Amino acid sequence: MNHFSSFADGAPWFAGWGTLALINAGLAQGKNRSGLIWFLLSLPFGPLATLALVVLPKVRGKLF
Repeated sequence: MNHFSSFADGAPWFAGWGTLALINAGLAQGKNRSGLIWFLLSLPFGPLATLALVVLPKVRGKLF
């Protein structure tokens, strides 16, 4: 039983981190960047990836 209780204690942490990764993917797509790449970067780096996305400028579209 102790194994399951330790997992339940960490579950909100994983849910929050996963939610942040999804938010970062949406934010990246809004700035014309790859949502999948930023989702994967957000899994290990979390708030640092969010900071990078907020600071980076929006990617310009094609000229023609």
